[in-house]
Amino acid sequence: MSELNILAICGSLRAKSHNLTLLKYAKAHAPAGMKISIADLSQVPFYNADLTDKPEAVQQLLAQCEAADGFLFGCPEYNYSLAPALKNALDWASREPDNRLLAGKAAAIMGAGGGMGTSRAQYHLRQVGVFLDLHFVNKPEVFANAFSGSFDASSGALTDERLQKLIVQQLQALAVLSQKLKG
Repeated sequence: MSELNILAICGSLRAKSHNLTLLKYAKAHAPAGMKISIADLSQVPFYNADLTDKPEAVQQLLAQCEAADGFLFGCPEYNYSLAPALKNALDWASREPDNRLLAGKAAAIMGAGGGMGTSRAQYHLRQVGVFLDLHFVNKPEVFANAFSGSFDASSGALTDERLQKLIVQQLQALAVLSQKLKG
């Protein structure tokens, strides 16, 4: 089996985002044969069809999507839905001919937020993914309550062992699905 290239995309642009922390934990604990890189959305402008010359940040994101065998989304919840930065990244990628950067690829979602974690946003992202022809890992789901002590108060590190195990299990499921879809 060849190495799987997974592109992690965080919907939060905040440097100390717990969603980014989840993705960094995943990157550091990826199973053998999986390489995770994290996209930088900080300079990606809102999608605009009038921009005929794609900005450099968009070109970089699209190249990362093309090289990816699958995706790992850090999905914050803003007003019961997914964050604009994440949706914007998907909008840019989906505009390539035949949706070739996303269609038929595996994806997994994790997120940290208040109350119910980011369950509503994650389910909304799954709806968007249906149109984009993404194939999501169904289990395990990773919902982290950002205010429950799952993260170290001073460093921001993920300390919840249950979540750590779920992330590793989700990555294993993503590897299996990605290999299956690669054929």
